[in-house]
Amino acid sequence: MTYCAGVLVGGGLVMIADTRTNAGLDDISTYRKLHLFQREDHACLALSTAGNLSVSQTVVSLLQEGLENPETGEIETLLSAPSMFKAAQLIGKAIRRVRTVDGPGLKEAEIRFDVSFLFGGQIKGGPMRLYMIYSAGNFIECSHDAPFLQVGEHKYGKPILDRAVSHGTDLYDALKIALISMDSTMRSNLSVGLPIDIAVIRRDTLVPELVHRIEIGEPYFHDLRERWSTALRAAHMAIPSPPYGRPARSGSRNGL
Repeated sequence: MTYCAGVLVGGGLVMIADTRTNAGLDDISTYRKLHLFQREDHACLALSTAGNLSVSQTVVSLLQEGLENPETGEIETLLSAPSMFKAAQLIGKAIRRVRTVDGPGLKEAEIRFDVSFLFGGQIKGGPMRLYMIYSAGNFIECSHDAPFLQVGEHKYGKPILDRAVSHGTDLYDALKIALISMDSTMRSNLSVGLPIDIAVIRRDTLVPELVHRIEIGEPYFHDLRERWSTALRAAHMAIPSPPYGRPARSGSRNGL
């Protein structure tokens, strides 16, 4: 299991992904799930992966090496795509190619073909965009009204993003909220864990402004976790207790 989130606000894009993978309680490893593709003055793209590790790694390798266009014979890569939409279509094509090759063997071994991606960034001359791409190769795009997307173990971190993120949120506030979302997921699901990879791409710059890995024991993330826990405790203490079901007063019967 994993947790990846992408947040697209007015200032740019935040991508965040954990690195924990496990094939059982005694087989836990660390693998990078957030990948950057960059060509100077042309494109800056971020791709995060969830699902079966062998499938996602094969898809990423295929995108790096390129897929042959059956009509032109040209080798197409993410960085050769003319638009973000075409690049998202290429990822879908790569997923279907891997399914065609590896799907029958996985099915025979009773292993589900399970993979999903978050893909965001900007190609010169076009807008910054963020997509979620499913295991069938189809995809959806985030919007001003829903400025974030998630893959993997998303249910624990979604309420944080729902309440706190809008298109007008500051770029680094969006990063902070995404980290709180990650912390909430980690506290509720042991299959998601440190280190955490993050990338911040400011709109119209075509370069990553921040690429960082949060390791175990990093002071800022530890402080963020403690402050968030303290803030939650203070918030619930400040809210009046519900008036429902209070014990009956002494000497009364049936609560009357």
